[in-house]
Amino acid sequence: MVDLSVEICGLKFKTPILPAAGPTVMDGDALVKVAAGGAGGLVAKTVSVKPAQVPRPCIIKVKDSMLNAELWSDIPLEQWIKNEYPKAKRTGLPLIASIGYKAEEIREIAPKVAAAGADALELSTHYLGNDPTPVIEATKAAKETVKIPVFVKLSPNVLDVAQFARAAEGAGADGIVAINTLGPCLAIDIENAMPMLGSAQGYGWLSGPAIKPLAVRCVADVARAVKIPVIGVGGVSTGRDVIEFIMAGASAVQVCTSAIVKGYRIYGLMADEMVKFMRAKGYNTINDFKGIALRHLPEQPLRTTAKPVEVIASKCTACGLCERHCPYEAIHVVGKVAKVDPVKCYTCGLCASVCPTRAIRF
Repeated sequence: MVDLSVEICGLKFKTPILPAAGPTVMDGDALVKVAAGGAGGLVAKTVSVKPAQVPRPCIIKVKDSMLNAELWSDIPLEQWIKNEYPKAKRTGLPLIASIGYKAEEIREIAPKVAAAGADALELSTHYLGNDPTPVIEATKAAKETVKIPVFVKLSPNVLDVAQFARAAEGAGADGIVAINTLGPCLAIDIENAMPMLGSAQGYGWLSGPAIKPLAVRCVADVARAVKIPVIGVGGVSTGRDVIEFIMAGASAVQVCTSAIVKGYRIYGLMADEMVKFMRAKGYNTINDFKGIALRHLPEQPLRTTAKPVEVIASKCTACGLCERHCPYEAIHVVGKVAKVDPVKCYTCGLCASVCPTRAIRF
């Protein structure tokens, strides 16, 4: 029987699929909807000492991803403590409260949020340079004022995310959340030559499938650098994405953009897809495959010479995707099966990655 439950820092989650701090967890009512949609636990929107003054418009869709100029919650901290956190707690799911940003602000907020019933804290550290000192100071401020677990959320906008993770671990962090949105970015409406977001300079932060490969890399780097749990964030859209993050070393994942696009049911749908995958592979628990991809990440390139791919004729549907994508014109559909020209094949791997039936292999 497949068991999706996970335990992280003493917190027990029904599944490893959580929401990420953002619009889909804007208040207590939204968190209740997330719980009803099948999330394994809850993460509330980031709060700070004062409500945010959010520029408008603040969210746009860019193909299958998004740019946002959102800030922390525009709901006062007192309202979160009095109304919103209690609503979330009534779901019975573990509640992680996201707070920010500077050490002195975290020192003030953390005990209030913990007293309101938060089961753990997530420290938002979006605006970073290449000095981990703010992360260290923020982590110490939280650990000195609360007894609940403290997770540190890291930005991808640093030279070495593993360095920051080690710094947070050294300061007492109980876990790492990786990654935050990427940016700043800019999108322009060419019909009127205006920025599409209403923020200063029109700048926004990228989320969604476009940043997933970066997020997976950061999770793998962090998982190999620290001994504390890692929660993966960035472009999680399907159950297979969840599996990928866990194989890269994550203990759980967080979801935002796809929940905006697909609705609150996405958490349960992802969990169902995970169950099907795990049954097919013979995995019974998350620990059966957690981090298993890390052992296959070589220090040196696999090879630097061409070795033509192989087409499994019984799996080929002659869809033509491989032929359409090949920049070397090395593969063509002949009759009802793809054929490879071994002289032209560069072994770039693109055809194998687009084949919907996995009929192409090395």
